[in-house]
Amino acid sequence: MTIGMIFLIVVSILIFTGLAQRVLDRMRLNDMTALGIIIAIILATIFIPNINITENFSINIGGFVIPMGLAIYLFIKADTNKEKWRAIIASITTGIIIYILQRYILPAEPEAQYIEPNYVYAISAAVVAYLMGRSRRNAFIAGVVGVVISDLIQAIINFINDIPAPTDLGGAGAVDTTLIAGILAVIIAEVVGETRERLQGGTDKKHMKFEGGEFVSIHEGANKDLSENSSKKRGGRVEK
Repeated sequence: MTIGMIFLIVVSILIFTGLAQRVLDRMRLNDMTALGIIIAIILATIFIPNINITENFSINIGGFVIPMGLAIYLFIKADTNKEKWRAIIASITTGIIIYILQRYILPAEPEAQYIEPNYVYAISAAVVAYLMGRSRRNAFIAGVVGVVISDLIQAIINFINDIPAPTDLGGAGAVDTTLIAGILAVIIAEVVGETRERLQGGTDKKHMKFEGGEFVSIHEGANKDLSENSSKKRGGRVEK
């Protein structure tokens, strides 16, 4: 079992036990949706082979299509244009840094590598994604999309120089890199963000709750419930 799959299983346990509820709320996801995505990634990675686009270019459903689909959803749900631009800039920066690590910094010879390069890329992507994206949502987007961008940069360079090296988005070790980068970026964002919020005396959404895909005021929800109850009583001629 790969590290990426282990990460997904751990996240599933956290969701089942309710420990991931706060993070899911901030990412505009509910428990069932998150578990469905995780199961889809695992099954697709195991049972669906890579889809060949060209002779040297292929994509993986579990390691590329589903994580990218989630990243796009989170991008669309961003509250402001500023947050969307931050996600774009963070993703591009993450992709460039991963490519630089891959091309110029880490040793090319396997015997000189003391750690699996894909894990180095994933951890680096997670750290950069958080520093640039800041929010849990943007950290995940930048972690996932940054890995894809680094692969696309290499694919473009190979094409320009007529190098027949294959590019497999989300396949083989890339699925671990993508999943670890996205999940670890969110973990870093949650730990650092939670610590900062506690030091600052709480979060700006402490008087809000997540309902119907958005944050709403607790008082607003309570007033709404009272209003609905009053309407029902009047309709049933309970009011005197």
